[in-house]
Amino acid sequence: MFEQKKNEISVSRKDTLNKFQKKLGIKFKNLSLLNLAFYHRSVMNELGKASSGHETCNERLEFLGDAVQDMIVATYLYEKLPNQSEGFLSQVKSVVVSEPSLAQIALDIGVKNCLVLGHGEEKSGGRDKKAILADCVEAVIGALYLDQGFKETEKFVLSLMIPRIENVLHNHGQKDPKTLLQEWFQKEKKMCPRYELVSTTGPEHQKVFNVVVHLGDKVVGPECGFSKKEAEQKVAQLALNKMKID
Repeated sequence: MFEQKKNEISVSRKDTLNKFQKKLGIKFKNLSLLNLAFYHRSVMNELGKASSGHETCNERLEFLGDAVQDMIVATYLYEKLPNQSEGFLSQVKSVVVSEPSLAQIALDIGVKNCLVLGHGEEKSGGRDKKAILADCVEAVIGALYLDQGFKETEKFVLSLMIPRIENVLHNHGQKDPKTLLQEWFQKEKKMCPRYELVSTTGPEHQKVFNVVVHLGDKVVGPECGFSKKEAEQKVAQLALNKMKID
């Protein structure tokens, strides 16, 4: 477990961290863990420090927090939505824990004010980068898990996620299949679906368009429609219905 002498945190820094904790209703036993969660790797890169068995930035905490967060959200969805398919649960989870969602959470809870960035990253607008903000939220979750265990971390994560889960469930029917498929596939595979028109049939005044969607090395379809847009929506829905996580 990460250890850092408490006197290495300045008085002003402690004040910043305590304000963050107070806002969220949490209290770290080891404040150094919370402090580390806000240290971006750019700080250590500029100092020329490489990891050599000592924690130097928040990347390992982010790795842990990502796994803990996913388990908490997946368990909550599994228990809350007993009649929904695995594909539907995956769609909801992917939106809730996506980079844009976590970045907005970061802004809501005040992560931006606690971030510690290297000069170059700060100058390039790193404090507003969604990836940095989202990763920092996961690092805070990882730090809390190490500091206080699963139950307290579960309470914290659900306090952040349940409002977003409810929002996704409320708006789910308003999102078209292409949007839902893209959100899921970008989260899970870091890629975008690719639609391909494979053929057209019928007379000129009543053409039927046949479209497939490429999800990495997998192909779903074809589905047909009286326009490319209609066919793309249909094949996206087919992909959502068949969706499985490998």
